[in-house]
Amino acid sequence: MTASIFQRWAAAMALFMGAMGCIPAGAGEVQNRVLAEGELKVCIWPAYQGITFRDPRSGRLSGLDIDLATALASDLHVKLRFVDSSFVALVSDLLTDACDVAMFGVAMLPQRTERLQFSAPYLQSDIYAVTTRSSRVVRQWDDIDQPGVLVGVQAGTFMEPVMRQRLRRAGLVSIQLPQTRERELLAGRVDVFMVDYPYGHALTENTDWAALLGPAKPFHVLPYAYPSKPGDAQWQATLNGFVERIRRDGRLDAAARRHGLEKLLLP
Repeated sequence: MTASIFQRWAAAMALFMGAMGCIPAGAGEVQNRVLAEGELKVCIWPAYQGITFRDPRSGRLSGLDIDLATALASDLHVKLRFVDSSFVALVSDLLTDACDVAMFGVAMLPQRTERLQFSAPYLQSDIYAVTTRSSRVVRQWDDIDQPGVLVGVQAGTFMEPVMRQRLRRAGLVSIQLPQTRERELLAGRVDVFMVDYPYGHALTENTDWAALLGPAKPFHVLPYAYPSKPGDAQWQATLNGFVERIRRDGRLDAAARRHGLEKLLLP
């Protein structure tokens, strides 16, 4: 599905939520637990700069989805608890109730939508590339898919299956935690690595070595939404209502601008 299809779907859900109110009267498994316990457990990936990032020195969390998770808990009048997760652990953490919702820039990949339920989308991003400013191998986007070039992707991110399908000449390197894309690039074990805009933007803003490369035309744009355990229509409707409210009342726009991510806002 294209982003425009998701946007039309989100608009239809907004009309539904307008008729139902902010929180549906009924309660399913997840929503019932959140309201009964008075606590919202939100899965985050704390290494996602600009989205959900934990400062290694202070331990402070920051990012667009940290702000929005706080807003969701406030709307529900419950306490907020963050649960460390990752793109690899995402499905397992939601299905085993380690968290009630994941809020860390999760793209709506087919393999995820088959196993999880998603809210309406709230952002979208294309794929970008990070190289070093001093690189002699990759200086522009067209240098990436060339013989001998090693392209890094973090295991479990949506870039992995996309780049595996799209690369024709370059080699793909799947980087498993605790190894990081930055470490592998600086060590020379990859020539470039693929990211979305939030991560790449934050990296280039906070280092003196990283260069961000974007495609000249759309490469693989995907919408981002909030996944949760399937089977709870009321909880999904609550998350849809939240997305519609933050788009309408300006909280999403403000959070995106606060973190330099207004480029990702849906039209």
